[in-house]
Amino acid sequence: MKKSLKYREIIADVRRVVVKIGSRVLVQKTGRPDKRRIRSLTNELASIQKNGHEVVIVTSGAVGAGMEALGMSKRPVILPDLQMAAAIGQARLMATYGQFFGALNCKVGQILLTHADFRHRMRLTNARRVIENLIRNRVIPIINENDVVADEEIRADLTLGDNDLLAGLVVRLVRADLLIMLTTVDGLRENDKFGRTRRVKYLESITHKTFKLVTEHDGVISKGGMLTKLKAAKAVSQLGCAAVIANGRQTGVLTAIMSGKDIGTMVVPTGI
Repeated sequence: MKKSLKYREIIADVRRVVVKIGSRVLVQKTGRPDKRRIRSLTNELASIQKNGHEVVIVTSGAVGAGMEALGMSKRPVILPDLQMAAAIGQARLMATYGQFFGALNCKVGQILLTHADFRHRMRLTNARRVIENLIRNRVIPIINENDVVADEEIRADLTLGDNDLLAGLVVRLVRADLLIMLTTVDGLRENDKFGRTRRVKYLESITHKTFKLVTEHDGVISKGGMLTKLKAAKAVSQLGCAAVIANGRQTGVLTAIMSGKDIGTMVVPTGI
């Protein structure tokens, strides 16, 4: 059996999965929520839960959704405008999730976090307790960065990277077995000997050489890129958690990943 499939056999034993959904997966170029895509993903997520897995969602898209409502064509750079877009967009985004999950008889709960929450023991303990209680009661936690009250995080290099690094922190918080990061590419890509690019099917480790394959990204809607995804994947792999980076606009992508199919780039947990 090929290594790319052999490594994915561990997904069959996954109990708890964190699914991070990037901004560009969830919204159109205008920033308007892509309801068709969100409906498709919620159908898959609900199915994963009904199949016995515990699901935690880390979502981006609030600022983008707010931009469309405010008639903005580019991501704001002034902090009050970013916070305003986040406040408006977060409500729109959660209303959409609530509508689609509700139609599938699934309950969802919103949790907003910042860097400071992960540095404060009491707040971190409270967050873990709430998330665990939601999961116990078959409620899917939907987590986002709290851009409305964030200050340096929303602007500085310490940003959670369109929630990639937040997803890694959530994995540690809830002791997840698998992190799936959905973006708009089919995984990490590298050049072949003919000068074309090809998908990297798996990574047994992430090294300095791996990071050289990617560059920083700062998009009109999103903030992050493959670099922050690799950083998050490296962090969770050291915790014994597998990670998969895949195209969230590919129909059935979550079902395929959970079935152990060769989709995206899998980062193998340490010790496998």
